[in-house]
Amino acid sequence: MKHKNIVFFLLGLPFGIIMTKSEVISWFRIVEMFRFESFHMYGVIGVAVTVGAIAMYLLKKFHAHTVEGKEISYTSPVPLHIPRHLLAGSLFGIGWAITGACPGPMWVLLGNGFGIVVLFILGAIGGTWVYGMVKDKLPH
Repeated sequence: MKHKNIVFFLLGLPFGIIMTKSEVISWFRIVEMFRFESFHMYGVIGVAVTVGAIAMYLLKKFHAHTVEGKEISYTSPVPLHIPRHLLAGSLFGIGWAITGACPGPMWVLLGNGFGIVVLFILGAIGGTWVYGMVKDKLPH
């Protein structure tokens, strides 16, 4: 177990530094994005999508394995369901606009000493828990 924690720490540390130095955790940058006043955040998101696509290609090509030795597999996402995805994306965007943080940056903000973010993290965990409780009753 300690071995995995060290790996996650070694991956998370540069992630946090990059998020901080690139100002992705800045509420002001997020407001600029939602007001279409700056390209900064769109550029960062575009680079992240590109890096993710390349990483997925390489993981598939080289049959990469997890730290535990299991082969990494990829399952295609559910078919596109426009109304559901628009609602989910809108709720996510509203939460992001109100709090100024999405799930990854929340932890970076906490690591940077912004204790109030604990409330956002608890809200995200609570929302995920509630979804888990009601997901079978929702029209998918």
